[in-house]
Formats: sequence, C-alpha cells, structure tokens
Amino acid sequence: MATIPTAAGTIDSSELGRTLAHEHVFVLGTEYQQNYQDWDEETRVAEAVTALAELKSLGIDSILDPTVLGLGRYVPRVRRIAEQVDLNIVVATGLYTFCDLPFQFHYNGPGLLFDMPEPLTELFVRDLTEGIGDTGVRAAFLKCAIDTPGLTPGVERVLRAVGQAHVRTGAPVMVHTNPHTQSGLVVQRVLAEEGVDPSKVLLAHCGDSTDVDHLAELADAGSLLGMDRFGLDELLPFEQRVDTIVRLFERGYGDHLVIAHDASCHIDWYTPQDAARVAPRWHFRHISEDVLPALKARGLSDDDVDTLLVANPRRLFE
Repeated sequence: MATIPTAAGTIDSSELGRTLAHEHVFVLGTEYQQNYQDWDEETRVAEAVTALAELKSLGIDSILDPTVLGLGRYVPRVRRIAEQVDLNIVVATGLYTFCDLPFQFHYNGPGLLFDMPEPLTELFVRDLTEGIGDTGVRAAFLKCAIDTPGLTPGVERVLRAVGQAHVRTGAPVMVHTNPHTQSGLVVQRVLAEEGVDPSKVLLAHCGDSTDVDHLAELADAGSLLGMDRFGLDELLPFEQRVDTIVRLFERGYGDHLVIAHDASCHIDWYTPQDAARVAPRWHFRHISEDVLPALKARGLSDDDVDTLLVANPRRLFE
C-alpha cells in the first residue's frame, strides 16, 4: 500500500476504491474566462459539487484529474469542491501542449538565454513533494501530451522533464497520446531514455483505437492503457470502444486497462449545448449506467470490472 495526496487530504491507496482514471473538474482557458466569459464562481462550484456527488452515488469513489498548466488548473477551486463531496479528487502536475512551451519557460533552461537546470522538472518536483503554490495540496501524478504534431522540441522538453520528475519522486506518469499516429511508442522510448519505470506510465486515449495489435504492443512494454473517452462517440462509436476492451481481455491484457470518460464538470472549449448535441452521452454517468452493463453483457465478470476500476488504478500508485 501507499499514501496518495488528494485535493482534500492524504489517503491510503486502498481507499481509492472504484476509480475513473481520467476526468476533469474544470477545463478552462483562464485568460479567456477572465476576459470574455460570463463566469459565476458560486454557480460553477455548486454545479461541480452536484455532478461529483452524483458520480459518487453511482458507486465511483475516486477520479484522477489530469488538469495541469495549459488546461486552466486552479487548485483552490478544486480543493473547495473536494471538501464538499465524498469523492477523492487526485490532482496532477505537468504541462499540456501539443507544440510549443509557454513563454514562462521559453527562454529559461539548459543552454538557453537564461541557462539553468530544467525549470519544468523543478516545478513538477515541487508540486509533488511540497504542494502546488501555497495551497498545501500536493500533486499525485504527472501529466503531459503528444499528439498529431509529434515530438516537437517543446513536447520533447516537457516529456523529458516529466520523466526526470518521475525518477526523482516515483510519481506515476499519464501522457495524452494519439493512438492513430502510434505516439505511445514515442512516449515509451523517450521515457525509457530518462529511466522511467514503464509500469508507472498510463498512455491516455488508447480507447480511441480498435487496433488491438498496436495496443497489445504498448501493453507488452509495460504501460497501462487509458480506455478513457467513453461518450465521445464521434471519435469512436460506443460499441467499438466496448468491443476493444472485450478483445483485450480475451487476449489477456485486462490488467493493463483503466477506464474513464475524459469528461468535466465544465469545459469552455465549446458551449454546453453544442457538446450535448454532438456527444449526448459524454457525461460522468455514462460508464456506470451504460458502459459497465454493456461490458458485462459481453462476458466480463464482476472481478474483471474490479480489475478495470479498482486494481489497475491502485497498482499505478503502488
């Protein structure tokens, strides 16, 4: 067993329970929100408390929230919500970019204008060991991204900083990947060069693919696979997402899978009305109400479901 910091205090890994391994409380463009949105803090907080309390009532005990720099992470707001719900919110540190670094890091680092040890690594380690800002809330895992642009200089720098922070702290790593470009293989190579334990790496968004051979290759290298966009049927239909999980279980890879929606209480990338029209099942209830019954109808047992929701997320931290 291990201890895990959450937004509302430290828990034992045995207390994670049934865990959705990739959900967001808020995804925001902070400057956009502050300048252009009609933002009511009390209303948004109350909506989040309601949504997460409902998730708990459906039998979910914890969420991993990979909202980091670049996605509008504001820990005081998340902590306030966590204190009002009986649900563990496990927060992350890292940086989300598909291409370039923010200018706060553009000129600072090894061999750059302001030559210094990698500031990203130092920031991530501080978030994991001391706390995020002055909140007293420690991050429990690391998060970064690689997508269609591939291993750009900015993306590589973040990925290597994440790897270095893992080596110094042992914190698990989650990476947004694009399985259609097989970027998970790039992640595994780069992180291995930094000395990262492959069993502590979760490759997010593998569930967007039906290429079971490729997913098996990633699992054979030791990584967990995030089957974590249930409800985004435009990216891959529900039935194919379910079928891919079943096929992986049939091939013996059930202990490499975690599950989630990649949903949020509020995201400002589009209006709630547009999101509901394009992806009507993209909400926190979908897995409990639709996905788990479908998996069981395809032959998964209660023990298999516990492997997805309990054992695999817990093992990531142990």
